[in-house]
Amino acid sequence: MLKVGIFGVGHLGKFHLNNWKEIGNVELIGFYDPSDENASLTAEKYQLKRFSNINKLIAACDAVDIVAPTTSHYELCKAAILKSKHVFVEKPLANTMDEAKELLKLAKEANIKFQVGHVERFNPAFLALNSREIAPMFIEVHRLAQFNPRGTDVSVILDLMIHDIDIVLKLVNSNVKSISANGVSVMSDTPDIANVRLEFDNGCVANLTSSRISIKKMRKMRLFQKNSYISIDFLEKKTEITKLKTPEDKDAFTFDIETNHGKKTIAFFTPKIEDKNAIKMELESFRDAIINNTNTVVSEVDGFRAMEVAHLILEKISKNNQ
Repeated sequence: MLKVGIFGVGHLGKFHLNNWKEIGNVELIGFYDPSDENASLTAEKYQLKRFSNINKLIAACDAVDIVAPTTSHYELCKAAILKSKHVFVEKPLANTMDEAKELLKLAKEANIKFQVGHVERFNPAFLALNSREIAPMFIEVHRLAQFNPRGTDVSVILDLMIHDIDIVLKLVNSNVKSISANGVSVMSDTPDIANVRLEFDNGCVANLTSSRISIKKMRKMRLFQKNSYISIDFLEKKTEITKLKTPEDKDAFTFDIETNHGKKTIAFFTPKIEDKNAIKMELESFRDAIINNTNTVVSEVDGFRAMEVAHLILEKISKNNQ
């Protein structure tokens, strides 16, 4: 039985708590939260012990789930790693690049399982592409959200866009060659809306737009690759594929078009999307990595790479706004 402790039982922390309670082979030991109001409500509703000392909760666990503000990630992760405890931490990995670098070093030395909470990796619409060959040469992304003061302790890059940075880095098997970026602050002290262009060594280009001051929500990614176009709607959990027909496309809707090179047959289909809970899946995958001694789906290295690109973007925006 894996003993788990939770750090932070705010809005997102309660989602984690609800999911942990449904996951097998796990025993919830307790939680830590500096807010007396949050802690009191949680202890009463979930009949779960509140720890007032960070180190005592860490000592009582095999693994920790850190859903605290980004500014606390480094301190909590480091304390857990030094006690050889497995770590799940919400994105971004840390508040600064120096903190992130040290966490990578400590995690490697401690030989523990470390997973970063990039939950879109577990979105059913994205998972529907697992069996398909993905080699995009152009990517267009829009992640738009309504304003919520709860997320403004970091910029829109580290709050929203980092989800898409992680996905893009996962899909494009190449190093980032150059970054262009613009962003503006509207409702907070950090950029609330930004547009970014990433160019990769293999020729792929990704355009990413993120906003947390929009009227309508949107979380869409479009992939353009040789002979196919793929649309992923992370919000509606829907994926569409349009491609040149091959013998394997037996169940697709097809139609013919005339081109300068003769008739082409186009296949259109929507892969089956399984109705799954992404947060529960990522926590289950963390548990499985510990129990089975396998790699985590989103490692500390993945979290570091996404954070590194995010900070390079922030540097570009800062220079442009001087």
